[in-house]
Amino acid sequence: MFDMDEKMHEERASLSLFFRLLKLGNLKTGLVIAGLFLGIIETIAGLIIPLFTRDLIDQWALDGLDGNNIILLIAAFILQTIAGGFSFYLMTYVGESMVANLRGHLWGHVLHLPIPYFDRNESGAIMSRLTQDTSIIKSLVSEHFVNVFNGLISIVGAIILLFLIDWKITLFIFLAVPVTILIIQPLGKQMFKISLRTQDELAKFSGHLGRVLQDIRLVKSFSAQEIEREEGKKEIQSLMRYGLREAKIYAVISPIITTVILLVIVIVVGYGGARVASGQISAGSLVAIIIYLFQVVMPFTMMASFFTTFQKSLGATKRITEILEERMETKGFLQIDDFQKPLKFEEVSFSYDGEIQVLNQISFTVEPGKTYAFVGPSGGGKTTIFSLIERFYRSTEGRITIGGEDIENIDLSSWRDSIGYVSQEIPIISGTVKENICYGLKRKVSDEEIEDAARLAHAHEFIEKLPLGYGTEVGERGIKLSGGQRQRIAIARAILKNPRLLLLDEATSNLDSESEVHIQKALENVMKGRTTLIIAHRLSTVTDVDTIFVVEKGQITAVGTHNGLLESSPLYRKLVQHQFQVG
Repeated sequence: MFDMDEKMHEERASLSLFFRLLKLGNLKTGLVIAGLFLGIIETIAGLIIPLFTRDLIDQWALDGLDGNNIILLIAAFILQTIAGGFSFYLMTYVGESMVANLRGHLWGHVLHLPIPYFDRNESGAIMSRLTQDTSIIKSLVSEHFVNVFNGLISIVGAIILLFLIDWKITLFIFLAVPVTILIIQPLGKQMFKISLRTQDELAKFSGHLGRVLQDIRLVKSFSAQEIEREEGKKEIQSLMRYGLREAKIYAVISPIITTVILLVIVIVVGYGGARVASGQISAGSLVAIIIYLFQVVMPFTMMASFFTTFQKSLGATKRITEILEERMETKGFLQIDDFQKPLKFEEVSFSYDGEIQVLNQISFTVEPGKTYAFVGPSGGGKTTIFSLIERFYRSTEGRITIGGEDIENIDLSSWRDSIGYVSQEIPIISGTVKENICYGLKRKVSDEEIEDAARLAHAHEFIEKLPLGYGTEVGERGIKLSGGQRQRIAIARAILKNPRLLLLDEATSNLDSESEVHIQKALENVMKGRTTLIIAHRLSTVTDVDTIFVVEKGQITAVGTHNGLLESSPLYRKLVQHQFQVG
């Protein structure tokens, strides 16, 4: 009993979520009503056709054809066709617009989810929910909903007219209805569970494909094709198993329904033929009865399809809702109008997994207009500090403030617009060189401004030599460019943004010695009068900064200038000796 109540509660919850999604997709109820009204006209015209056919056949057998009857029959066919066409288009429009709104809302929500969400979920799985799951809901609304509504009208209308023509034959048809429902209902619940698992497996497979294709060069360089092939085959086999489980349910439903239908047809034709022979009903009436029989039977097969798609839609709804229930990034409410204030870390701790502390109660102050460097062994927490400043993550303890105000209270867009971040991962999008340099800008820039930024980043010269200059396509993740070229484009992007706080995470790591000299000079010009934080493994690039923080095992173990740290910090002195080869 408890399980039954729990299942009913779960079904009600799923239905509630489904209708919430329809509302979120701004389902155009006015057009739905119009589409259904036209569907009703189509159905009524379809119900009238057998009556005209009956009269036509009976007249043909007795007195010959009546021209008026033929005209009415043709008119009914034309009305059915026109109404059906407009109804189909309206419902398709409703479904397409609804899913477009839903995808737009979902996409906007995904873009504002915090970075930890993307750490936990593969991009392919997220894409699956945005595309495949929403398509299932669209299919239900635009294709199946009007069919099942019209089907119900068709069944009711056909049965009423059948009773009027011959109630005895109608009883045979009527008895088949509860039998069919009893068969479909329990199997539909199984279909829901299988559908949910199938969609999960499909998302997992999409995620695997996305990961492999994104890193195809890594796969090939390590000759890992066979390993990935086997992993892919396992997921494909899993998908096949769920597909076969769906097929088993269809294998039960379809033959039983077909058998019931055939049995009813045989009984109706046999019994009806005997009644025609005895003169109890006319031949035209028997033809009308057979047509109405199909108008009862066909909607039942469509309803079986609707029921299956509806169960899949509930599964898709659950998966979409999981994303929508994820909390978005904290946006804040204060506009940052003045960046000339101290930026402070106040006993900040951070852990990615809630167990291992990456940062452990670090505190430091960044004064406006000055340049700071973070140095130390890999894995010490330097990049994490930058990620916290960018608000990719939230500190687990302590707080980060600017001018005494917690940065979490500052409008997120305003905050990030004030920051220029050049990371060691060199993010380049598929598109042209110009599109990459201008990426994310909320203001219009001239070609001269773009070229000036490229010159400062020592990129203009190589860009001019590309086949189409600034209009050259760089390929997926900038694969057509060298590492140094990608890095210089990323620096030009940051320069064009004209940020008030500049974060350079190994900004010269992929440059040759000659380019590095030019970039260092360019960055010196860009950093003038601007607060700049630098992560550097090449200590030669940060000897002249105002302050150096030595970061080790999640803590700042030393603070000072280059010369001061050579005397006071054994770790810094060791790093310098290792790089400069001085005793």
